[in-house]
Amino acid sequence: MKKIEAVIRKSKFDEVKEALHKIEVNFFTYWDVTGVGNEKEGHVYRGITYSTTDIQRRYISVVVSDLFLEKTIDTILEAASTGIVGDGKIFVSDIQETYRIRTKEKGTDAIS
Repeated sequence: MKKIEAVIRKSKFDEVKEALHKIEVNFFTYWDVTGVGNEKEGHVYRGITYSTTDIQRRYISVVVSDLFLEKTIDTILEAASTGIVGDGKIFVSDIQETYRIRTKEKGTDAIS
């Protein structure tokens, strides 16, 4: 099993969520985060400089079977991309075990 963590633009979240549901990834966790990225500091609008170093993003966490890893990553890449700096990052890590609390199932049965 793998854990996929994606930091994406908040404006692309609905597209990513719909795309994940289409490939039957129906359970994931998300939350709003603030990060610092490669964007240049400050934009001037009507004479006022606004900081753009603190970036509002949405963080998505999902656990999938090894067989579903590439399909899930490709789906996020496609749905979250604008082609502009600041689209985000995807991180993948190994999961040793997963348990479903309600039924006591474990392994891939617990994530399906």
